[in-house]
Amino acid sequence: MRETIASTSTASNSVPPAESAWITTCERVSPRWQSFALPPQAAIPIVISRVNQVDAARLDVEMSAMLKEQLVKVFSVMKPGLLFQYEAELDAFLEFLIWRFSIWVDKPTPGNALMNLRYRDERANEMREKVRTGLEGPGLTMAQKIWYCIATVGGQYIWTRLQSFSAFRRWGDSEQRSVANRAWYIIQRIEGFYKAASFTNLLIFLYTGRFRNLIERAIRARLVYGSPHMNRAVSFEYMNRQLVWNEFSEMLLLLLPILNSASIKSLFRPFSKDKSSGSTGDETQCPICHINPTIAYVALPCQHRYCYYCLRTRCAATTSFRCARCSEPVVAMQRHGSINT
Repeated sequence: MRETIASTSTASNSVPPAESAWITTCERVSPRWQSFALPPQAAIPIVISRVNQVDAARLDVEMSAMLKEQLVKVFSVMKPGLLFQYEAELDAFLEFLIWRFSIWVDKPTPGNALMNLRYRDERANEMREKVRTGLEGPGLTMAQKIWYCIATVGGQYIWTRLQSFSAFRRWGDSEQRSVANRAWYIIQRIEGFYKAASFTNLLIFLYTGRFRNLIERAIRARLVYGSPHMNRAVSFEYMNRQLVWNEFSEMLLLLLPILNSASIKSLFRPFSKDKSSGSTGDETQCPICHINPTIAYVALPCQHRYCYYCLRTRCAATTSFRCARCSEPVVAMQRHGSINT
């Protein structure tokens, strides 16, 4: 009997299972195997150039300034100062036009277009499972567009008008009533808090490269490349050359009014090669204007002759004036053939 049962079990074990059993088992085990073999697919980390994002914001500001300049020229024949009263409204109108014909119709702003950037809804991208390049994702939703307009156009306009109105009414003066002083205090606190938050956001942006301002961070609107195979329209070479030239010109405009050509010339005169030739010239002529002095004065202590006005203006211009002939410091001046003045 035992031998019969053993032979029966051996025969049943040697029979292969049905084909459907293999398929069912594979379908049941495959998800578990994939979960162990492959990590869960997440969004590809992409790095958007911080320089591109900052340049895009700067280009948008320049575009708004250009539009404002052209609009002001249209009203140049009208009463002077008319647009000054409505400058805040004019800025808000131009910002609204840029928003209406760019972000509202799912197009990048002029600066973003030049930098090959576009806005992406970061909330929707975080829930996506299939990611290929990391640049996919839908544009901003209707609510995000409206909140962006309210914050950039309406918020900026209201804050500008509030500041000008409070300054005109002198809410910060001590003679005003306590309500005005309290309102001025609240405005200053809000402004300080906003600046601190903006600075913190700037540090986070420099570290992560996401959300260059508080508005973009609040509505979760991230700048990504519009095309992964497209270079930005403005080259680094041109921008670097323009930046260097602007900084150099500003430095010259700052230093030139401070520098004194006569003092610089006298400073390098001791190292000049023609020092001996200048000292052996005509001693009767003024070394500054190179003519015979009408009212002759001599510099002390070197006793070299000058015109009165030439020597007087040089001594008044700098307290460390040196003689143009011998480069010795001039401590006083004396009329030629008389006592010290």
